[in-house]
Amino acid sequence: MRLDEYMDLAAESERAKRRRLAQEKSYDILDHLEDFQHRFEETVQGDSLFGSVSPSIFVGASNYPNVSTGILSPVGREDDAAKYETSAGWYEEGVSIEDVFRRRTSLLNSNRPTEVQNVNDAWDGFLGVQREVAIADRPVSVEIGLDGRPDVDFDVGRDDIATPTGPRARARSADLAENPHVPRPVKKTLEDDDWNAQGAMNYLYRRGFDVYDINTILSAGALGQGENRRLVPTRWSITAVDDTVGQFLRGGIRTNPSVDTVEIHRNEFLGNAFWVILAPGDWEFELVEMKAPGSVWNPDPEAGMWLAADGEGFEGRTGYVEETAGAYHASRLGALEYLDRRGRQAKVLVLRHVSDDYWGPAGVWQVRESVRDAFEGESATAETFAAAVRQVTEYLPVSAGDLRRKSTMASGLQTSLGDYS
Repeated sequence: MRLDEYMDLAAESERAKRRRLAQEKSYDILDHLEDFQHRFEETVQGDSLFGSVSPSIFVGASNYPNVSTGILSPVGREDDAAKYETSAGWYEEGVSIEDVFRRRTSLLNSNRPTEVQNVNDAWDGFLGVQREVAIADRPVSVEIGLDGRPDVDFDVGRDDIATPTGPRARARSADLAENPHVPRPVKKTLEDDDWNAQGAMNYLYRRGFDVYDINTILSAGALGQGENRRLVPTRWSITAVDDTVGQFLRGGIRTNPSVDTVEIHRNEFLGNAFWVILAPGDWEFELVEMKAPGSVWNPDPEAGMWLAADGEGFEGRTGYVEETAGAYHASRLGALEYLDRRGRQAKVLVLRHVSDDYWGPAGVWQVRESVRDAFEGESATAETFAAAVRQVTEYLPVSAGDLRRKSTMASGLQTSLGDYS
């Protein structure tokens, strides 16, 4: 299928229509925040939050190793608590950026300062309740004693890109109102104090746990060798799990045969357009991001298009991902999962165009799910990798010359004078 035919087909897909309709919804965020304050006043009894249901936890990164660790509760929305936990279901639901902010600003973060070390046997008190919430396979009923009123601060900055949260209140105490249900594989990883964190993560993934579940368990300090277990900031745990599972999958595909044709896959979600080019050859990966002026990561409308890129060869990376951070590991995971299902390997180039419609930080989950879903349905083909890059560039906000100057995988392709115009 030619790329122009593929584009026409993708534009008319039912899933694309559903997401377009979801993105066209208009919500008044300010009205929502006012509604939250009313619900909080109705729910809090004195200095306690009774009958609450928590779907998740949050561990901050500021002042590490002395961090803020909290239990997240959708105040006044207990019956729908599961919807407030970040998951692949948000993508299937077709949430808008407004939906993401409504859900995250509805989560009260009842927190207290904690040392990240020495949490292996922390099953009592606030840390124990937090861990029970993290390892359970459904939202848990809790009773939380608050030390004062919440700090209603809805500002969202760069540090909140993974999991922005709503108002915060210092927690004095926390108690379980029920016995949480913990899946057997999770119990197994908890009981084995000699199992390193990487092995435990891969075990849970192989047993059908998605990365969302695993990073919450890791964040609560419930994985790894006993003496090494510690709280992991939520933002770090998300990337750690994507990276660990990605390395595991890469090790499994490196002996697979290569794809035999050049494929072009595409997806668009929340103002982000993703192009994924697979080409015959040994495993190689690169993510190139093009961020429009006015978008959340390039807010200056006069700044021009901002480009970032990171990549790896057959043996993987040996250093930190400098420019694309968590998006690199999230997009790589989506590509590796697809190749693993097919029993193949390939050269993979992911091109991400962040438009100015991406006005708020939704989190790297949308990168992961967009790349995962890019492989569903039809794809376009090209004669060569160079031809695929040339065709895709016609739909990008940068010239072929700009792309080659930034992308290692595209830099060796044959150029023409027209590429630099």
